[in-house]
Amino acid sequence: MTYGYIRVSTDRQTIENQRFEINEFCRKYVHNVDKWIEETTSGTKMIQERKLGTLLKKMKKGDILICSELSRLGRNLLMIMGVLNECMNRDIQVWTIKDNYRLGSDINSKVLAFAFGLSAEIERNLISQRTKEALARKKAEGVILGRPVGSKSATTKLTGQEKKIKELLNKKVSYSAIGRILGVHRITVSSFVKELK
Repeated sequence: MTYGYIRVSTDRQTIENQRFEINEFCRKYVHNVDKWIEETTSGTKMIQERKLGTLLKKMKKGDILICSELSRLGRNLLMIMGVLNECMNRDIQVWTIKDNYRLGSDINSKVLAFAFGLSAEIERNLISQRTKEALARKKAEGVILGRPVGSKSATTKLTGQEKKIKELLNKKVSYSAIGRILGVHRITVSSFVKELK
């Protein structure tokens, strides 16, 4: 089965350009799209939370996923690599039009996937290294990193629950019971109540 996948980031963008590209490609190579999957969502959203995630779960060996370009699958290289890796492991082909990729389980696809994977690892390491260098520079400049010693966060797990806690305390409900009701430990409730007083 062949699936045409279209993703746009905002309502202002149109799906028609991507649909046209896929249809033209299929016409040129005498191929048909059996089902279209369209969604308006950011590429940074987790795959599992998108229609693409649902589609990948139901695709079978030999199925083909066609999209206009690899960037439609995700916003960053790591996310795209995750999709490609899953597809290759399950013998699902991914075809892109602008990038002109035909990724399957053949050796060329695996070499390309390795290159993508290596790029992703290098990208992760560079980000980590830049972060460490920036923190070291700040520290050397005398900037105190993190929250000042002895200070407390402005918000806690129970912030916004003050009224409910007071009502429960007025009804003589124990800290343990309040903790169970609010899904926190009784010590969290006890500490929060001390701060309220």
